[in-house]
Amino acid sequence: MDFYSYLSTPWVFRALTASCLVGLSCGVLGVFIVLRRMSMIGDALSHSILPGVVFAFLIFGYNAGGFFLGAVVAGIITALGITWAEHRVKTKGDAAIGIVFTAMFSIGVIGISWLSQSEGVHLDLKDFLFGNVLGVSDEDLWLTLAISAYVIFMVAVFYRPLFISTFQPMIAAAMGVPVTFIHYMIMILLSFTVVSALQTVGVILVVALLITPASTALLWTDRLHYVLFLSALFGVLSTVVGLGFAILLDSPPGPVMVLVATIMYVFSAIFALRKGLLYKYLRRIRLNQRIYKEDIIKYIFRNAESHPTPIDVAEKLNLSNKKVRSYIQSLKRKGVISSEQPYLKLNQTGEIMALKLIRAHRLWETYLVNKLHLDPDQIHEEAENYEHFLSDELLDEVDELLGSPDSDPHGSPIPPKGSRK
Repeated sequence: MDFYSYLSTPWVFRALTASCLVGLSCGVLGVFIVLRRMSMIGDALSHSILPGVVFAFLIFGYNAGGFFLGAVVAGIITALGITWAEHRVKTKGDAAIGIVFTAMFSIGVIGISWLSQSEGVHLDLKDFLFGNVLGVSDEDLWLTLAISAYVIFMVAVFYRPLFISTFQPMIAAAMGVPVTFIHYMIMILLSFTVVSALQTVGVILVVALLITPASTALLWTDRLHYVLFLSALFGVLSTVVGLGFAILLDSPPGPVMVLVATIMYVFSAIFALRKGLLYKYLRRIRLNQRIYKEDIIKYIFRNAESHPTPIDVAEKLNLSNKKVRSYIQSLKRKGVISSEQPYLKLNQTGEIMALKLIRAHRLWETYLVNKLHLDPDQIHEEAENYEHFLSDELLDEVDELLGSPDSDPHGSPIPPKGSRK
């Protein structure tokens, strides 16, 4: 049977639908898990529901609703146990999480191992740990749909309290927002979401779907509503694409879904705007180019009477002749330098830029000496670096703070704002 024939089969349709729902709910809830630094708690709850599944099987048999109830009860017990160990016994937060969730997970593993040895019981530990999305039943699908709809509904209804308590918990408490209630609500929603992901990726890998899509979305934007949308999108894409590749490669779907989510994260870490490594690298190159160009402008201005040449600039700034020629050509195109072969000369725009740099340099030197009481002989290099980053607004504030001085600590005149020469 080819790939397209697979897609038309009922069990693949159920698997695809369940994967989309899990990716959606994990993506949306995962944003708050990541922003509230609850990733470790998410990992703990995802492991701790296992004993709830075991006890639910003993009471209800192999029943999706029973698994849901047992997992939620186990999640609540885990949350209460972590809180008790942290606040009553004064155990460190991360240690309390580690103690409680490993104990709960161990109970679950022992229980499933014991049950699997019983005659007539088919309860595979591997399916709970790593999922079995291709075995999703209609009952599992309806449960996943109900949980996903409930999670999205609760996030939409409590969006503002979630927003405020996530970023400003102290202000939220002062405003009357029930911060503790919101915290435990997230834990309960997390337990629900983990249950919905049992068949898809299992308790071991569900934390990846909670954390990775959200972390990927946060690389692209800082606005919460956009982050929620992108995280849900990345969650759905990672599960759907992962399922497709798993069928093509005849591999376990859960690990492939997580691998796809990780690939999306790595791609975003490299290419995302503003936060991507490539963007930062290019921005650093542009910044260095701007600094070198400004240094060239200042050097030509200070040495105008000696008629500097590109070779003089290269020697002074310790740059190659090729780079200097490239920077000079760029400044010529911008109308900053007018060349009189073989000499370099600034036009009016260049002179204004040079005086602004000199003003920034000397004002900053004056500030370091007068306000921070640094030695005048030790401030030149720092001022040489900072002159490229001081905005007009900041320079005006420094000038006003210093009382508009006429000269710097070395006696050199400070050009007034907007001076041309």
